[in-house]
Amino acid sequence: MKLLIRNLASSTSEAELRTLFEGYGSVQSCNLVMDKDTGKSKGFGFVEMPKQGEAKAAMKGLNGKIVDDSIIRVKKAEPK
Repeated sequence: MKLLIRNLASSTSEAELRTLFEGYGSVQSCNLVMDKDTGKSKGFGFVEMPKQGEAKAAMKGLNGKIVDDSIIRVKKAEPK
């Protein structure tokens, strides 16, 4: 299941995000969306977790959690 994580602090790294979600299960991929001009995080990213139960647990456990002084929002990513 692919999850959308919003409202990330610009200081949050991909490694930190991966570690956060690995607390709930295996992470297939993790990527922050970066601004092409500045090279800084746009404040959101995606985490893919192969097991739906683990992804749902991560969504429930991490939505509204404070990470690097920002309250993150986690939801299922909609297909393009």
